Amino acid sequence: MKQNMKAVQELLAFIRKSPTAYQAVSTVAEMLEEAGYTRLEEGDSWNLIPGGKYYLTRNLSSVLAFALPEGAPDSFLIAASHSDSPTFKLKDNYLSPAFGKYVRFNTERYGGMLLSTWFDRPLSVAGRVILRQDGHFIAKSVVVDRDLCLIPNVAIHLNRDVNNGYKYNPAVDLLPLYGMADSTQTVKKEVAEAAGVAEDAVVGADLYLYDRTPGVIFGADSAFFASPRIDNLMCAYGTLRGFLDAREVQNAVKVYACFDNEETGSATKQGAASMLLRDTLSRIAESASVDLRRMLANSFMVSADNGHARHPNHPELSDGQNAPDLNGGVVIKANAAQKYTTDALSAALFSSICRSVGVPVQGYANRSDLPGGSTLGSISDVQVPLCTVDIGMAQLAMHSAYETAGCADVDYLCRAMTAFFGAVIRSGGDGRWTLSKTEEEKK
Repeated sequence: MKQNMKAVQELLAFIRKSPTAYQAVSTVAEMLEEAGYTRLEEGDSWNLIPGGKYYLTRNLSSVLAFALPEGAPDSFLIAASHSDSPTFKLKDNYLSPAFGKYVRFNTERYGGMLLSTWFDRPLSVAGRVILRQDGHFIAKSVVVDRDLCLIPNVAIHLNRDVNNGYKYNPAVDLLPLYGMADSTQTVKKEVAEAAGVAEDAVVGADLYLYDRTPGVIFGADSAFFASPRIDNLMCAYGTLRGFLDAREVQNAVKVYACFDNEETGSATKQGAASMLLRDTLSRIAESASVDLRRMLANSFMVSADNGHARHPNHPELSDGQNAPDLNGGVVIKANAAQKYTTDALSAALFSSICRSVGVPVQGYANRSDLPGGSTLGSISDVQVPLCTVDIGMAQLAMHSAYETAGCADVDYLCRAMTAFFGAVIRSGGDGRWTLSKTEEEKK
């Protein structure tokens, strides 16, 4: 697997630079600008030109990018992922004194996490601050780049039943230790210094805890890697890599979307349930004087969010015939209740694309008595109805503070998405599609 190490290292670097959704989007924006993409503002008039490459952000935590063909567009090739991960958010009044001796952070849960995994880890805060400068309110990404706090466990001697099962209370057990009561240091000071501004310039903040444990490659033959936020920065990175690396497809608009707030249901102005994708596609169609509805009928979307690998210690939790493994390739996810958008047609089309470039494909379905989560694909499809496949890469310990995935799968994902963005996919009517050779195959 030596050929996969470069891709894994690049992914781990991407994750390190992305402690929250704000930094993830900022990092994506940097990569887009390096590739020649021009930033747009939603509140401005857009002058889109054939062959142009553009991107926009919303709330600084969601990003959409698109590349226009030289000819008249007739379809979209879209990949969507999400920028957020489960964590803890600092409350506005974030200090919580304890027994007159200690100061803790007062936090609340963001998304559904494995609470026990957050103990005894070096943590810090990141997010964004709101600055007041010359009568303007400006949002700025901020990362406190030092070990700032920690959630201490209770010793086994004081909680002897903990290994027999313990119900954690986030309002009691999960408050991070920050300092002594007589300390003069404050988070506001630390955040202002990190942002490079005076403390009195900070008038608001959205701050989250992040795990500072570095990502690692481990195992026999370096088969695995572990890191915070693999869900879903692995897919955010892999879909972006394919988007940037693929050759242009005649008449197709390539679209990269990375939404915030998937972990809390996507029902925000910057989430997949918003009009962000719909409005952007509509403006693209208007600029080219083409019918958006006809374009959507001819378009295809990949909803990319990691899936559960078969657990080595608990294989009984998986559906035996529909359980993917680490390093087994792209996972196509299906669900009868349409928590995933995949159907037989979208699965067949995307499987063909993967196999055309030597990327193996696996299937995933929940055990029938263990309902799983949903992804942004089914939510987004309400606003933008598309032929859609739900994919991901297999991982262990999803929603842990520190997750595990397979090294080979990073390269598989990048190759699959490069092939997808180079594919010629066309609808010949309801239930009839054609798939031409991908540009990746032709090279």
